[in-house]
Amino acid sequence: MQFQDWLRSLRFTGGDGTSEMDNLKTLLPSLPSSFSLSSLSLSPSSIIGLGALASLTTYWLVTRPRPIQPPCDLQAQSISVQGDQSCRRSALLTDDNLLEFYYEDTKTVYDMFQRGLWIAGNGPCLGFRKPGEPYQWISYTEVAERAQVLGSGLLAKGCKPNPQQFVGIFAQNRPEWVIVELACYTFSMALVPLYDTLGLDAMVHILNLAEISMVICDKEDKAESLLKNKEKGVTPTLSCLVLFNPFSAALLERGRKCGVEILQLSQIMVRNIPKGAMITHGNIASNTSSVIKILEGYFVIRQEDVSISYLPLAHMFERMIQVSMFCHGARVGFYQGDISLLMDDIKTLKPTFFPVVPRLLNRIYDKILGSVTSPLRRALLHYAVRRKQAELSSGVVRNNSMWDRLIFNKIQASLGGNLRFILTASAPISPTVLSFLRATLGCLIFEGYGQTECTAGCTFSMPGDWSAGHVGAPLPCAMVKLTDIPDMNYYAKNGEGEICIRGHSVFRGYLKDEERTGEALDADGWLHTGDVGQWLPNGTLRIVDRKKHIFKLSQGEYIAPEKIENVYTRCVPVLQVFVHGDSLQSCVSLFPDPEVFVDWAKERGIVGSYEELCQNPDVKKAVLEDMTAVGKEAGLKSFEQVKDFYLHPEMFSVSNGLLTPTLKSKRVDLRRVFSEQIAQMYSKSPI
Repeated sequence: MQFQDWLRSLRFTGGDGTSEMDNLKTLLPSLPSSFSLSSLSLSPSSIIGLGALASLTTYWLVTRPRPIQPPCDLQAQSISVQGDQSCRRSALLTDDNLLEFYYEDTKTVYDMFQRGLWIAGNGPCLGFRKPGEPYQWISYTEVAERAQVLGSGLLAKGCKPNPQQFVGIFAQNRPEWVIVELACYTFSMALVPLYDTLGLDAMVHILNLAEISMVICDKEDKAESLLKNKEKGVTPTLSCLVLFNPFSAALLERGRKCGVEILQLSQIMVRNIPKGAMITHGNIASNTSSVIKILEGYFVIRQEDVSISYLPLAHMFERMIQVSMFCHGARVGFYQGDISLLMDDIKTLKPTFFPVVPRLLNRIYDKILGSVTSPLRRALLHYAVRRKQAELSSGVVRNNSMWDRLIFNKIQASLGGNLRFILTASAPISPTVLSFLRATLGCLIFEGYGQTECTAGCTFSMPGDWSAGHVGAPLPCAMVKLTDIPDMNYYAKNGEGEICIRGHSVFRGYLKDEERTGEALDADGWLHTGDVGQWLPNGTLRIVDRKKHIFKLSQGEYIAPEKIENVYTRCVPVLQVFVHGDSLQSCVSLFPDPEVFVDWAKERGIVGSYEELCQNPDVKKAVLEDMTAVGKEAGLKSFEQVKDFYLHPEMFSVSNGLLTPTLKSKRVDLRRVFSEQIAQMYSKSPI
């Protein structure tokens, strides 16, 4: 083979038909004019050019992209069950027998952690840090020992080694949370998570429903809130509180007066759910096994992998991530407990795994675009994104391309620089945002869908399918079907309807609540989610609507507010949206993005402080025009477009009670908080 023929053999054609060699030549105008691939002139200047080309060729050989081949036909990611087009199973299965376990020796969460312990031994397991300091690590061996000792302490305090023994935990994410959970599982007890945003009534309901006598807390203020209920006589079974942090003598005395023993966690170790969704170890094992099965041969969790834990452990999404990590001897590092410091924690921890909700991904997307103000730099950014997206369409996912080194490396470094895997769930994400971040972050980004009642996930995007606008195909542990919703004009024969799930990951029901269990699970074991889905031609599922939060207009049209909110959050000046409506009209409360709102208004000739702009009618008119344009582009019908809105200067958050711990809108509380503004909007003519 001649040298120039060998050079030609190095050509790799990207998704848009151009090659990396073409791009390199475009970016290297300094190469001598005598250089060509068809004839090689070896003049002195050409020798210099040849040396440059040789270096670039070596670089390309090392970093050349390798496409990810999908595990199944992406045109048939799910297969109809017995010819029923409304009911689908994973195409990874060879028959209708759903996957229950991936590893035969890991059928419980306890088993999964023991497998990780066998792999990692004294290797790092749980990480934590203090402000301004590096992460410290607790080994798998030490976590197992602490769980064993704590579990023995729980038995000594009267807890029974029985699945009906419920132990409450009321704390933020931290290593002790996981140790308490493992302690319960080690001795066959059940853990019941509590959290602030449940509200007083829900907290009391859970404590009484599960007859919880012991709750483990992190801070004194949480213990005080529990004691307040005990003092009122509304939680008669509560008899013991165990705290992670030190507490005052006053709290100890207060507990003594109302018959509640208060202990430090170290003391008990020395002594050697608004709905109670009953999740089994089998549910968790099958769900985790299904994700491992999908990634089989394409992505393997390694012992050196590390995940950042900040999403609430009271929810199954975060716990499923952690179980997957523990099963492979990998590490979990906890944030400091302050969400405003999360990015600093990520830079310090340098995670390879990043479980995330769409709201945070939208924030990252906005920050990237907001940081590029020069028209030239913005044009270069979008060109580079298109180049990377062309690679994605060919199945290539990487972070070592020329564009990564020139443009995207700083973006990747802001998230620690080591990301290999991002999983987004909880709510639909904009296809624009998802495609953009897949290109800029240069790592695998999967989207999943599910809920607590099916142990976190029931669908998952497939390796090799880098399209957006869907939540993937059914996991191997579950079947998914769509059922008719006549009132909303959704019919299964058209590939649309309420999403229903059946399989090994579906929960057993709600604790001591047969009525609500009957509403969620039908006689054939199908879980009715309340979400509306649509089957796409390749067997993936798209979330198109929400059955539970709809309202009806006077002309008979049904409105799904969450669908409209997801559209309006794409508006540049808008960060958060709450849509409310009745039979007459719909209105919105908006939180403008503080990082872009002032500059966005200034571009339109409107100046003022953030608070002043929120009150400015000209700003309101400009925002409405932007929202209307975005709504039309997204296909919102005229009756779905809002008629009036209110600009709110305070962000919806978990701390002010307007978001759930998974950053979803608390609709009842938002409606209460904005009741006055809603009444005012209804009392006047629409703008």
